[in-house]
Amino acid sequence: MKASSYLHQIQNIEAKVHALVEQYQAGQDRLQAAHQEIARLQQVIQEKETEIKNFQNQDNISKIVQTIAVDTASSTELKLKINEYLREIDKCIAYLRE
Repeated sequence: MKASSYLHQIQNIEAKVHALVEQYQAGQDRLQAAHQEIARLQQVIQEKETEIKNFQNQDNISKIVQTIAVDTASSTELKLKINEYLREIDKCIAYLRE
């Protein structure tokens, strides 16, 4: 074979290796973006679960207040006090998780 033929084959191999490296880097970039998206979605899920828990707490508080309090002023005050207690409990739980 001629030297130019070898040179041509080496150039072809080099071009293919370069293309593979570019494809690999693009795949790595997509993988990193996917990991970031997963982390973002996990955060959204956690926030939504917290919202659901808060709504459930609010519903439970309303039920408790309705069964305990007779007048509107008492029920509002009782509801606010229970909310305050729940916020303090949530702070304690968050502190213990750290």
